[in-house]
Amino acid sequence: MQRAALLRGGDAQMAAGDLGELLVPYMPTIRVPKSGDRVYKTECAFSYDSPDSEGGLYVCLNTFLGFGREHIERHYRKTGQCVYLHLKRHLRQKAPGASGGALPKRRNAKLFLDLEISSDLNSDDFEYEDEAKLVIFPDHYEISLPNIEELPALVTIACDALLSAKSPYRKQEPDSWEEELQASKHAKTLVQLDNGVRIPPSGWRCSRCDLRENLWLNLTDGSVLCGKWFFDGSGGNGHATEHYRETGYPLAVKLGTITPDGADVYSFDEEEPVLDPHIAKHLAHFGIDMLQMQVTENGLRDNDIKPRVSEWEVIQEAGVKLKPMYGPGYTGMKNLGNSCYLNAVMQAIFSIPEFQRAYVGNLPRIFDYSPLDPTQDFNTQMAKLGHGLLSGQYSKPPMKSELIEQVMKEEHKPQHNGISPRMFKAFISKGHPEFSSNRQQDAQEFFLHLINLVENPSDVFRFLVEERTQCCQSRKVRYTDRVDYIMQLPVPMEAATNKDELIAYELKRREAEAARRPLPELVRAKIPFSACLQAFSEPSNVEDFWSSALQAKSAGVKTSRFASFPEYLVVQIKKFTFGLDWIPKKLDVSIDMPDFLDISHLRARGLQPGEEELPDIAPPIVIPDDPKALDIDESSVMQLAEMGFPLEACRKAVYYTGNLGAEVAFNWIIAHMEEPEEDNKLSYTRSPVLTTGVGQLCFHPLARSVLLRGKLTCDQVTAFEVLCVVCQCSLLTFQLSEAKEGTDECLFVPDFAEPLVIPAFGEVASSGAAALGAVGLDNQPPEEMVAIIISMGFQRNLAIQALKATNNNLERALEWIFSHPDPEEDSDPALDTMDMENNANANILSETGSEGPRIKDGPGRYELFGFISHMGTSTMSGHYVCHLRKEGRWVIYNDLRVCASERPPKDLGYVYFYHRIPS
Repeated sequence: MQRAALLRGGDAQMAAGDLGELLVPYMPTIRVPKSGDRVYKTECAFSYDSPDSEGGLYVCLNTFLGFGREHIERHYRKTGQCVYLHLKRHLRQKAPGASGGALPKRRNAKLFLDLEISSDLNSDDFEYEDEAKLVIFPDHYEISLPNIEELPALVTIACDALLSAKSPYRKQEPDSWEEELQASKHAKTLVQLDNGVRIPPSGWRCSRCDLRENLWLNLTDGSVLCGKWFFDGSGGNGHATEHYRETGYPLAVKLGTITPDGADVYSFDEEEPVLDPHIAKHLAHFGIDMLQMQVTENGLRDNDIKPRVSEWEVIQEAGVKLKPMYGPGYTGMKNLGNSCYLNAVMQAIFSIPEFQRAYVGNLPRIFDYSPLDPTQDFNTQMAKLGHGLLSGQYSKPPMKSELIEQVMKEEHKPQHNGISPRMFKAFISKGHPEFSSNRQQDAQEFFLHLINLVENPSDVFRFLVEERTQCCQSRKVRYTDRVDYIMQLPVPMEAATNKDELIAYELKRREAEAARRPLPELVRAKIPFSACLQAFSEPSNVEDFWSSALQAKSAGVKTSRFASFPEYLVVQIKKFTFGLDWIPKKLDVSIDMPDFLDISHLRARGLQPGEEELPDIAPPIVIPDDPKALDIDESSVMQLAEMGFPLEACRKAVYYTGNLGAEVAFNWIIAHMEEPEEDNKLSYTRSPVLTTGVGQLCFHPLARSVLLRGKLTCDQVTAFEVLCVVCQCSLLTFQLSEAKEGTDECLFVPDFAEPLVIPAFGEVASSGAAALGAVGLDNQPPEEMVAIIISMGFQRNLAIQALKATNNNLERALEWIFSHPDPEEDSDPALDTMDMENNANANILSETGSEGPRIKDGPGRYELFGFISHMGTSTMSGHYVCHLRKEGRWVIYNDLRVCASERPPKDLGYVYFYHRIPS
């Protein structure tokens, strides 16, 4: 321990001679971060500790994982890694006479590029000091940095590379180009001219050219100017940039993107999109209240003048002084940029005791059995998030005023109020085209995405639905069961109890629009909950129903009942429908959701005496001679889309089932979208010359393989015979990927979200591949398309790669190029191949038995304990807030803000959570 004392602060020269010798045994374990390595220098893998925390953060110089003081010993014991870089940020009171700045002064600024600076501190009185040390375990030897002359070159290079490494969240996936935005250096020092400019809520136009789209508000002088021109003819005339060159005013916000969540801000000086932590104050200078603003799909306002009563105010309980809540279970979550849907869902999930016990209750065991990279383990990240929300460690009340001055004289110890779920979001959304982006998402879809990843606790939501389908002509019936997790209630607008008010409001609104007057106060349709429940239970017509009893199309009706009742009932109000532009629109309605719910009368009864079942006969496959002659039944497509399936998947299902109706198409989707990998293989006879293949895929739900007979080469793409091994029917075109040497099988996994491409008559190669989401080996892009992209300034290899990735669709290829700005920067294959399904930790929460999904049945009486509300015009925009009932009162979770609710808007919710009342 004598050497340790020297290295901690003894004679520097005495310690210097031993540094090289001290580090020699550990040199083989020290790595230099390379491109693709994820360096976690701002957050612990097991907790939300950071360099700002009291114990700082320890970063392993071999794995580049970060660990807080409580978890560093676990990593040392598990891996034997001894050398760590300890990062700590101190906030001290400035020396008398020190000059203040716009932000607290940062010494060693290069150390922590990704750390945020608290905006509630007085920068004239305090400054930051960043500290880095090498720590050697198990004796905790400390070597202060920088110490370049005494340290071996490899250690110096490794430390410097680690400290300058980019955030691991900047490029989560190759398909996700959005980077984590950084706060602008101009945000806090921005000077705003007191020129009396006030910006109206809508009706904007460029002050130089009268353009009405792509408009930017300069945050210094309030000028409204158009943005840059793009190669496709959109954009503007670049007047916003010209204005910056003339004046030097650096920040501008895009009009039409302002919501209570924030706005799109661009820094002309820094030449990139940025964050403005003070955006609300900067907008208020020009008369813009962020709480009143709503984003629109094209950057324009839906209404010229906003009504006086908005759901934004009601749901967020604006205008009411709310009491902040602190302690266990009252921890907020930071909005990472349109991540409020994730925050709301996770707050509701971890208010459920089963999830608390499964993850937080098992936390020591989960952490001990976590894989070497815990950032890529689902159970570890769930336990970390649950502990962060429930421990109270990151939700502490402000210090008493008389203690603040005393603490500041020594060293400021920042309060950790709220957590930032960056690591959780990066992992949970990995590989998902929507959730991995920074765009707003549907909270209900994210809930289902999460449930698909959860192993054991998710059975508290699971229930069986019995569907009874009856042929109206033969009166015969068919009963089928399916698993579901959400009860979706339709909104019968015709059942509104205030129809006269709605008619009067609509007349006044039209008159006000015609006369350019302010709109009248909004009137919402009031729908009784009983009407929604009645609409759910009523029989619905089955379009194009094919009766197996009649062997022909007939009229059919379907009813749904609960074959089992779940422990926790999740109810979604189907407020969203599709507009004429295929964009989801929301019904602005008020529904009197009950605190106590009894759905026992919806219990399924099964086949009743006197009922006769429909024969189990599959409908015949009808394939037109010309595939393009088959018009897709859009009504069936819309019925499937309203169930939550991707739109293109619905189109494929209707097309591939020959317009036999929504029910047949629904069965086709269920049979194909979740097939096990072993059932997604196409079998063919082995042939030494078979290198690529073109074949056909049957409509039949059971036809998951085909048999190829004959020899096939790249030059002879049609000389073979195809036979469906199930029903021997005529087939549609598909294309096989390259066969592996010495195997009889080729993997084929259809992508249901890819656009449907109907092949022209006689086409057998690329069109068929595109129709089923497959990319062929010989799919060489047309030279004219390659030339078009090259003429835009892109390289030839990038043009070919983009066209191949998008089935030679020029428009999508351009989008692909812009979403892959750095194709040459590949990530580490070893890290990318870490799959959520292959974790060593995966069996901790699982139970024995794989007979199928477990169903927990019980009484159908429930009590409301939480709901998620949505503000905005569609799921593609807006904001989510969660209300939960805890300790006998309602609490509002609005991202980082957690307060006692005074007026919970239970009538405006989107997703409701009920728990079963014990009998």
